[in-house]
Amino acid sequence: MAASKNDKSKSGWISHGQVAENRRARFDYEIGETIEAGIVLTGTEVKSLRLGKAQIAESYASPERGELWLINSHIPEYLQANRFNHEEKRPRKLLVSKKQLAKLDQEVARAGNTIVPLKLFFNDQGKAKLLIGVGKGKKNYDKRATARDRDWNRDKARIMKEGGRG
Repeated sequence: MAASKNDKSKSGWISHGQVAENRRARFDYEIGETIEAGIVLTGTEVKSLRLGKAQIAESYASPERGELWLINSHIPEYLQANRFNHEEKRPRKLLVSKKQLAKLDQEVARAGNTIVPLKLFFNDQGKAKLLIGVGKGKKNYDKRATARDRDWNRDKARIMKEGGRG
């Protein structure tokens, strides 16, 4: 049996695989180094993630008080939870080593750098992980160049598929 796109079982739960992706991050930022960080979640947040409902498009990570925090990510409420549900946009602690945190803090101190979440996923052990990258904001002309290159690569692939006949 072939694995489906999100590795969902018949019940609709994601056991491992991608939950959310920030597709706009690589367009808006020039991503340098990436780090896989753990994320501290409550039980209802994990259940909501397993349903594949999360948004990290407008979020960012920030080193504060000697810890790394994920700000402005949206994990919707788990509807089957009663009164023990979670806050949808609360800051969530990210788990990285002290060495990685110091390096990230140093990178953010440089002008124009920010910590951007790229992908939220469950690893093979079933633990929620967040792929973060240090990004430097692109200027408008850089974004136009990125779009132009992407369009050219798409056209080139189409031409090659047709066998080079124009």
